[in-house]
Amino acid sequence: VQLQASGGGLVQAGGSLRLSCAASGRAFSNYAVGWFRQAPGKERELVAACSRNGGTTWYTDSVKGRFSISRDNARNTVYLQMNSLKPEDTAVYYCAADRPKWPTVVVTRTSEYDVWGQGTQVTVSS
Repeated sequence: VQLQASGGGLVQAGGSLRLSCAASGRAFSNYAVGWFRQAPGKERELVAACSRNGGTTWYTDSVKGRFSISRDNARNTVYLQMNSLKPEDTAVYYCAADRPKWPTVVVTRTSEYDVWGQGTQVTVSS
Protein backbone atom coordinates (compact mmCIF):
# COMPACT_ATOMS: atom_id res chain seq x y z
CA VAL A 1 0.00 0.00 0.00
CA GLN A 2 1.07 3.59 -0.61
CA LEU A 3 -0.12 6.57 1.41
CA GLN A 4 -0.68 10.20 0.51
CA ALA A 5 -1.52 12.80 3.12
CA SER A 6 -3.31 16.04 2.34
CA GLY A 7 -5.35 18.78 3.95
CA GLY A 8 -2.73 20.79 5.75
CA GLY A 9 -2.61 24.55 5.70
CA LEU A 10 -2.48 27.76 7.69
CA VAL A 11 -5.15 28.33 10.30
CA GLN A 12 -5.64 30.67 13.23
CA ALA A 13 -5.58 29.39 16.76
CA GLY A 14 -8.94 27.92 17.68
CA GLY A 15 -9.63 26.89 14.12
CA SER A 16 -10.05 23.47 12.54
CA LEU A 17 -8.51 21.39 9.81
CA ARG A 18 -9.21 17.92 8.50
CA LEU A 19 -6.31 15.89 7.21
CA SER A 20 -6.83 12.98 4.84
CA CYS A 21 -4.61 10.00 4.19
CA ALA A 22 -5.49 8.24 0.96
CA ALA A 23 -4.20 4.72 0.42
CA SER A 24 -3.59 3.05 -2.89
CA GLY A 25 -3.30 -0.67 -3.30
CA ARG A 26 -5.39 -3.54 -2.14
CA ALA A 27 -6.65 -4.61 1.24
CA PHE A 28 -6.35 -1.29 3.02
CA SER A 29 -8.56 -2.77 5.72
CA ASN A 30 -5.60 -5.00 6.69
CA TYR A 31 -3.68 -1.96 7.90
CA ALA A 32 -3.79 -0.08 11.14
CA VAL A 33 -3.01 3.59 10.65
CA GLY A 34 -1.37 6.31 12.67
CA TRP A 35 -0.99 10.05 12.33
CA PHE A 36 2.36 11.45 13.38
CA ARG A 37 3.73 14.96 13.55
CA GLN A 38 7.16 16.48 13.66
CA ALA A 39 7.85 20.04 14.64
CA PRO A 40 11.19 21.74 13.87
CA GLY A 41 13.87 20.53 16.24
CA LYS A 42 11.63 17.90 17.79
CA GLU A 43 11.26 14.17 17.40
CA ARG A 44 8.44 12.67 15.43
CA GLU A 45 5.55 11.79 17.70
CA LEU A 46 2.46 9.68 17.32
CA VAL A 47 -0.63 11.84 17.62
CA ALA A 48 -3.46 9.41 16.93
CA ALA A 49 -3.88 5.81 15.87
CA CYS A 50 -6.72 3.72 14.54
CA SER A 51 -7.21 -0.03 14.33
CA ARG A 52 -7.86 -1.92 11.13
CA ASN A 53 -11.59 -1.89 11.64
CA GLY A 54 -11.72 1.64 13.02
CA GLY A 55 -13.24 0.47 16.26
CA THR A 56 -10.24 1.21 18.47
CA THR A 57 -8.50 4.56 18.63
CA TRP A 58 -5.66 6.07 20.60
CA TYR A 59 -4.59 9.69 21.18
CA THR A 60 -1.64 11.33 22.77
CA ASP A 61 -2.65 13.34 25.82
CA SER A 62 -2.04 16.75 24.26
CA VAL A 63 -4.72 16.25 21.59
CA LYS A 64 -7.36 14.31 23.51
CA GLY A 65 -10.74 15.99 23.17
CA ARG A 66 -9.56 18.09 20.23
CA PHE A 67 -8.49 15.60 17.54
CA SER A 68 -10.46 12.70 16.13
CA ILE A 69 -9.19 9.90 13.91
CA SER A 70 -11.54 7.94 11.70
CA ARG A 71 -11.37 5.77 8.61
CA ASP A 72 -13.50 4.83 5.65
CA ASN A 73 -12.20 1.52 4.35
CA ALA A 74 -14.54 1.66 1.37
CA ARG A 75 -12.77 4.85 0.30
CA ASN A 76 -9.31 3.70 1.42
CA THR A 77 -8.98 6.87 3.47
CA VAL A 78 -8.15 7.79 7.04
CA TYR A 79 -9.00 11.20 8.44
CA LEU A 80 -7.69 13.34 11.26
CA GLN A 81 -10.16 15.99 12.33
CA MET A 82 -8.34 18.67 14.29
CA ASN A 83 -10.36 21.17 16.28
CA SER A 84 -9.41 23.94 18.69
CA LEU A 85 -5.98 24.10 17.12
CA LYS A 86 -3.13 25.66 19.07
CA PRO A 87 0.17 27.15 17.89
CA GLU A 88 1.94 24.17 19.45
CA ASP A 89 0.12 21.90 16.98
CA THR A 90 2.24 23.42 14.22
CA ALA A 91 4.20 20.62 12.56
CA VAL A 92 4.49 18.45 9.51
CA TYR A 93 1.90 15.71 9.81
CA TYR A 94 2.46 12.21 8.43
CA CYS A 95 0.28 9.17 8.10
CA ALA A 96 1.71 5.68 8.42
CA ALA A 97 0.44 2.13 8.28
CA ASP A 98 1.21 -1.25 9.76
CA ARG A 99 -0.34 -4.71 9.46
CA PRO A 100 -1.18 -6.07 12.88
CA LYS A 101 -2.72 -9.50 13.03
CA TRP A 102 -5.82 -8.48 14.92
CA PRO A 103 -8.37 -6.02 13.53
CA THR A 104 -8.95 -4.25 16.82
CA VAL A 105 -5.34 -3.48 17.68
CA VAL A 106 -3.89 0.03 17.56
CA VAL A 107 -0.18 0.37 16.89
CA THR A 108 1.55 2.85 19.15
CA ARG A 109 5.22 2.10 18.54
CA THR A 110 6.75 4.22 15.81
CA SER A 111 9.17 1.44 14.89
CA GLU A 112 6.32 -0.89 13.99
CA TYR A 113 5.04 1.32 11.20
CA ASP A 114 6.55 0.28 7.91
CA VAL A 115 4.60 2.30 5.35
CA TRP A 116 4.82 6.08 5.41
CA GLY A 117 3.20 8.83 3.42
CA GLN A 118 4.70 12.20 2.63
CA GLY A 119 4.00 14.95 5.12
CA THR A 120 1.53 17.79 5.02
CA GLN A 121 2.33 21.06 6.78
CA VAL A 122 -0.01 22.39 9.44
CA THR A 123 0.68 25.90 10.69
CA VAL A 124 -1.37 27.43 13.48
CA SER A 125 -0.95 31.16 14.00
CA SER A 126 -1.55 32.83 17.33
